Amino acid sequence: MKHSLQLKLSQQLTLTPQLQLSIRLLQLSTLELSQEVETFLQDNPLLERIEKNGDEYLPPQDAEISIPQSESPAESPQEKEPTETTSEHEDYNDDHWNDDNTSYGTPRDENDESDSPKLEAETTTLRQHLLWQLNLTQLPDRDRTLVEMLIDALDDAGYMIQDLDELATMLPPELEIEPIELQIALKHLQNFDPIGIGARNLSECLALQLKALPEDTPYRTESLLTVRSHLDSLASRDYNKLKKALHTNDEGIRQIQHLITHLNPRPGGNYSTDETRYVICDVIVKKVKGMWVASLNPDAMPKLRINKMYANILQNTGNASSQQMANQLQEAKWLIKNIQQRFETILRVSQAIVDRQKHFFEHGDVAMRPLVLREIAETVELHESTISRVTTQKYMHTPRGIYELKHFFGSHVTTETGGACSATAIRALIKQLLIRPDEV
Repeated sequence: MKHSLQLKLSQQLTLTPQLQLSIRLLQLSTLELSQEVETFLQDNPLLERIEKNGDEYLPPQDAEISIPQSESPAESPQEKEPTETTSEHEDYNDDHWNDDNTSYGTPRDENDESDSPKLEAETTTLRQHLLWQLNLTQLPDRDRTLVEMLIDALDDAGYMIQDLDELATMLPPELEIEPIELQIALKHLQNFDPIGIGARNLSECLALQLKALPEDTPYRTESLLTVRSHLDSLASRDYNKLKKALHTNDEGIRQIQHLITHLNPRPGGNYSTDETRYVICDVIVKKVKGMWVASLNPDAMPKLRINKMYANILQNTGNASSQQMANQLQEAKWLIKNIQQRFETILRVSQAIVDRQKHFFEHGDVAMRPLVLREIAETVELHESTISRVTTQKYMHTPRGIYELKHFFGSHVTTETGGACSATAIRALIKQLLIRPDEV
């Protein structure tokens, strides 16, 4: 047998933990971000929150989040020069940790109950439940990473909130992820418990649950055909149309309806909390010197830094036992940097929206102009899928009220003069006519 050497090139998906964290933080609402930060604070001793002292914060350390505020709409965030704070987030050197002007973190007194957190019963989230199942599988690392990315794209009800093509654009182009790979990863996810998880719409969710039933279940085949092709007819109670399409009688329709209505349209609902969710505005819009300016809400921004005491311990310990602490330090730096990037992106997108909808802030819904995600994406030089994440569950406080960022996007209707009018403006005009018909 002849021995020989061969050179073989192959590609492997490497979705770094930092990229996964950045994607997850960007699509979280402010309340969800706060919960995520609390989890990191409990698990990572090298990360700490900057506590308040009276009405002012303690002197910030190098790892503190500092978000630049735009002075005026004319000043684009892209045109600003990088600040020293940004560079410090990227490089936490030993000199920064040894700065004597920065106070050290101190352990909390166990007997001090003034600031002790109130412990609540821990509940398993949908994401934790799915990741637990993923860890039990024997999937290759490439498929496992893709499934984990899909898990992060689920909403509270367990549905995919983004198209697979949009998710593919988030991955580095050099990885050459094929669409079939994401489809296979989605199939793996849809085999997890609860049944129906990972569906892209209600029809697919109900179909997944029906296919999981025994094949000898009465009217299983007819029910599958109904949810796939005739769900609208069932919802509108058009039973005559259903009987013709399914070739069945009244008793068959009753059995089909009974089977479908006993399915769960929200498979992830059992893992979501029932507590009331309050809106915390991410952006505040004010008129400054005749121009509308967007600024970040400081109350929505977590103030984080590296714990000096543990950082010094890590610096003075050079053996292998400090590897875990070194990993925790890296995770803490990633979190701080990604949160900073999240708010900077929100601010850039918000200011771009304000610049295009300035007439809305002056005159209300009647002055809303047509706007699509692509227009904002081209302005801030980001992908449309990123704009979609930024504008979902992010809120803007304006003199006219609180609005989700998606409120400022809408379809348009062509006018007689060849222009375009926003659907929101048309609805506002119709409402005015209904309220004041005497002015017609």
